[in-house]
Amino acid sequence: MSKLYLIPTPLGDVAPEVTLPAATLDVLRGLRVFVVEELRSARRFLSAAGFRGRVEELELHVLNEHTTPAELEALGALFQRGDVGLFSEAGLPAVADPGAGLVALCHRLGVPVVPLVGPSSLMLALMASGLDGQSFAFRGYLPAKTPERRAAIHRSEKDSAALRQTQIFIETPYRNDSLLADLLSGLAPGTRLCIAADLTLPTETVVSMSVEEWRRKAVKAGFTIGKRPCVFLILAR
Repeated sequence: MSKLYLIPTPLGDVAPEVTLPAATLDVLRGLRVFVVEELRSARRFLSAAGFRGRVEELELHVLNEHTTPAELEALGALFQRGDVGLFSEAGLPAVADPGAGLVALCHRLGVPVVPLVGPSSLMLALMASGLDGQSFAFRGYLPAKTPERRAAIHRSEKDSAALRQTQIFIETPYRNDSLLADLLSGLAPGTRLCIAADLTLPTETVVSMSVEEWRRKAVKAGFTIGKRPCVFLILAR
């Protein structure tokens, strides 16, 4: 029976062998049909992962936020011909990612889904944060508009305090510093805030302290995140 393999990808510009186990790369190299989020970066990853000079021999299908329901359904026909690999831009496929639609389709069609081992920025950030790893919630992307984003931050802090639960966010890189500014202006001084950027990369940065300490130390020192892949975590008292 054909299967869908969920293939993690590196979180940044490093060789696949740095963060992907040999067993994951072995499965990847045995596939010839892939569903990907973006063709250019997919070809670059496949070339680095063992298909250098042979990427054009592979069959690549795009699944992104612009894919229509009909186009998604049509991907089901791929499994009549054999196994398929799914990967997205960085990290784990189908987590805050359009690939979740293909996974759901496979479950409806009775196609086995096989998740492979690789880096998760969310779990790496939680591990390194020093916040509560027993109870946590991934809130995904917060609203882009400032009033709605600040309201979402307030709700998340209330939930964190009521449930003693770590709240995890991600953001489009060019809005990282505006989100950080809203967190520091809107959160209570005693709330813990962790910023984890460029995880698994040579420029990795993980800073975890109270909002009061962030205001007193990091802000005065001119701390900025910039356009780096970043995970934000809070834990209210």
